[in-house]
Amino acid sequence: MMEKRIEDSFIAILKEELIPAMGCTEPIALAYASAKAREILGALPEKIVAKCSGNMIKNVRCVAIPNSGGMTGIESACALGAIAGNAKAGMEVLKIVDDKGRKSAKNFVEEKRCRVEVLDSGISLHFIVCLSAGADSVSVEVRHGHTNIVQILKNNQVYFEKSKGTESETDSCPERALLTVERIKQFADEVPISRIKDLHDRQIKCNMDIAHEGMTGKYGLGIGKMLKEMYPDSVVSCMKSYAGAASEARMDGCDMPVVINSGSGNQGIASSVPIIVYARENKIPPEKLYRALAFSSLLTIYQKEFIGKLSAFCGAVSASCAAGAAITYLEGGSIKQIKSTIDNTLANIPGILCDGAKISCAAKIASSLDAAMMAHYLAMNGRAYEAYTGILREEAGETIRCVGYIGKVGMAQTDKEILKMMLE
Repeated sequence: MMEKRIEDSFIAILKEELIPAMGCTEPIALAYASAKAREILGALPEKIVAKCSGNMIKNVRCVAIPNSGGMTGIESACALGAIAGNAKAGMEVLKIVDDKGRKSAKNFVEEKRCRVEVLDSGISLHFIVCLSAGADSVSVEVRHGHTNIVQILKNNQVYFEKSKGTESETDSCPERALLTVERIKQFADEVPISRIKDLHDRQIKCNMDIAHEGMTGKYGLGIGKMLKEMYPDSVVSCMKSYAGAASEARMDGCDMPVVINSGSGNQGIASSVPIIVYARENKIPPEKLYRALAFSSLLTIYQKEFIGKLSAFCGAVSASCAAGAAITYLEGGSIKQIKSTIDNTLANIPGILCDGAKISCAAKIASSLDAAMMAHYLAMNGRAYEAYTGILREEAGETIRCVGYIGKVGMAQTDKEILKMMLE
């Protein structure tokens, strides 16, 4: 029986991570900080300066901003948040934006009243938004988490500041160190459904709603619709279609919310939609689906603990790996088969690059799910790559840690080179 303390910690982690957000989370984070700054400034800004880390610039550059009428870029995200956003709505800050707000934000950007500067920082998710009106100014600094405000200055005086030592990515749930593959499975097996039902009901509704919207083919290249029509009819094709469609709609500016995971809508989609589709196609009871979603969500979070929120390592790999392992769990696979699914996936696709948020993220999700399901089928047939084959280790948890180190430390220079190419 799992200790109540651990169960409560895992519930707290899920509640912290599985939250709704409109659009790509990086431009939304900028919009949120800008709306917060305007709230404290008490007036519409005359000028905005956004100082952003390389990863923030990379992830905002190519993605459409929801409820914006097709606007893109850091300047647009900041202007929309500052002029028409609602900071109290958090990651749904742009939900209330209307035609008047869109027009005002567009004019603000066209008048070049927003300037972007590169922030030289060792923190991948780090930015400072500065708003000014007349003699007054407000700056909001965000580090590690998309809404993790660490300092607010008003007229260069400290208005708010987080105490030292509480700025980390995971400051609200320090017991994330308790996450292991075994404990995640035990939690999924034993947690009372009443404790996770509401969380996963929201996840199912939001993420499947945008998946169905994406399947209309109106967004990006229409990847979901194409996969459904052109690939042989199978549960795997269906999983890839709906997950890809949800991502593509989100990346192309759809204003429907997604329940995110590890600060990412695409990871929220990849770790949930395939499992929901698989369960529906195979008429799996709701209780088993809830448990599989809890398993997948926590396994995604566990992997991302070692990589960080943003890096050159594509998060679709981690989330799809979790989805594949959750399918193994759903099918009654042993802990050994679950670990084999993880190892089989990470033996295959850990090298997919993150070159920013954009509609092609949908294709990366589809490809990663293909690999994850191949890993699942191998594991269920008792086949797995041996330890110390390449980067694989004796235990799946050690493999996850190893891959995380590669993503966070080993690919740090790769991240810089990607940004350099994107800005040329």
